[in-house]
Formats: sequence, structure tokens, C-alpha cells
Amino acid sequence: MGKELATRYPLVLVPGMLGFVRLVLYPYWFGIVPALRRGGAQVFAVQVSPLHSSEVRGEQLLAIIEDICQRSGAPKVNLIGHSQGALTARYAAAKRPDRVASVTSVAGPNHGSELADHIERTAPGGSAKGRLLKAILHGLAVLMGWLETGWRRERLPIDVHASHQSLTCAGVALFNQAYPQGLPEVWGGEGPAEVNGVRYYSWSGTLQPGLTDRGRNRFDGSNRFCRLFARTFVREKGQCDGMVGRFSSHLGQVIGDDYPLDHMDIVNQSLGAVGKGAAPVRLFTEHAARLKADGR
Repeated sequence: MGKELATRYPLVLVPGMLGFVRLVLYPYWFGIVPALRRGGAQVFAVQVSPLHSSEVRGEQLLAIIEDICQRSGAPKVNLIGHSQGALTARYAAAKRPDRVASVTSVAGPNHGSELADHIERTAPGGSAKGRLLKAILHGLAVLMGWLETGWRRERLPIDVHASHQSLTCAGVALFNQAYPQGLPEVWGGEGPAEVNGVRYYSWSGTLQPGLTDRGRNRFDGSNRFCRLFARTFVREKGQCDGMVGRFSSHLGQVIGDDYPLDHMDIVNQSLGAVGKGAAPVRLFTEHAARLKADGR
């Protein structure tokens, strides 16, 4: 095993909405954790509530960070969050910058998701469609909890409404007022690279006809859903990954925002079925090398 990816502080991978560590044998971070470990990185894939507010998930993450620091002897960790996991990581870093060396947002809805806004308009919580959707999501989260084999701790609370509100543009705007660290001042720009000693990074992808709908994505149902969801976008029409807009994802130093990756491809799902020429695992290994070079 090499040491080229051996960062100073452990890497903690935080999943997004309906995230998990491993369902039976299937990992959320498909092929990513082994690749990082082969390079000598110390990696912890963790679990927080699959459906809840970013603040509640963030408090859960803080307890996990404390446990990792105590077990590993490391004074800090590097947080890498996918989707809502980015907001979860941002909360933890804002509350305990002494325990967080860096936050990396991977397709994070740092200014909200137009998909969440569309659902709010077309299936509000009090409507029949809204109640049905809530029941389906709650049931799915419970089922995933039963199938979770990579995280055996206390049962985590579920709140579908809080989760959804945390992802709307209005909900994230409120979150950003309380936790603005790393946010750009100008739409589409970069944010401060370092705040309170914490380094901030982000990357994301966009749907690109001829690339993201080719390769093994031709057989990947999640890509078809992302292409369907992308039709709900207005402000960032044609500039999204199906769930998060290109500019909405910006946080701190923007490593890239137009990789040919949909919202699930970016963490190498499903089973590594990604579009033509895409290499999501390499983005993570390159970032670990970047963190090491930055002394993180």
C-alpha cells in the first residue's frame, strides 16, 4: 500500500439524503473508499439520519467526529460530503472549526435545489400527493435502515418534512444566514478558501448529452431519473446534474463544476455505471493528494 494519499487528518465521508454506508453488500461510495485506502488514506464512511434537517444531521456528525478523533488520536478530520452531506459537513465545521481541517462539497446544494422547490410546488406536504410521497420516502428510509450493514449503532430518527425543507432554496437560504462559511459573495463565483482555519472546496457535474447518457449510463436507471429531474430546473436549466445546479454547488475553492457526471455518477453509483469518459473515483484520489499537499 502506498502513502501518496496519506492525509494528515482522517477523511470522513458523509452521505446525502437517503444515504447509507452499505446496504447488505452494496456501498454508497462505490470503489472510492478502497481506492483511497490503497493510497494510504485513513477513511471513515459514516452514517447520519437518511432523512432529516441538515442541523440535526450535523449534530449527529459532530458526535461521530468526536468519536473518530478519540479512537484515531487525530485532533481534526477532513469532511467530504455528497449532496445534503455537504450541508451537514458545513454545519459541523461552523460549530466546531477546531475539529475540522477541511470541508469538501461534492454536488452539494449550497444554494438549494430547484428539484426540491418543484416538489414543494407540485406536491405540498398537506396535499394527497405530498402525503403519499412522504409515506413512500419514510418507508424507504426505514427499509434502508434494516438493510444497513456498514453502520451498526443506534437507530437514527427520520423526518421527511425537515429533510425536504432543508433542501429547498428558501430553506438553504436560512441555513446560509446562520452558516455562511465558504460561500461565494457573487452567484457563480468562488467563496473564501479558508475560514476559521477550515479549508473549503467543492466540485460538481452537469448532464451533458453525448457523454453522461452514453457509456454504462445507457443501462443505469439513476441516470434516466436525473435526466427526468433536470426538466424541473429553470434558473440553471441545462446546467445541472439532475438534482443540483452547477452554480448552486459552489463553495470555497471550486475545483470543477462541469464534470460529465450526474448526481449519482459523482459518487460512482450505480455499481460504477457512469457516462462516457467519466472517472469519479479519480476525483477523490486526486483530492486526497490535494489535501495532503495542503497539509490537511
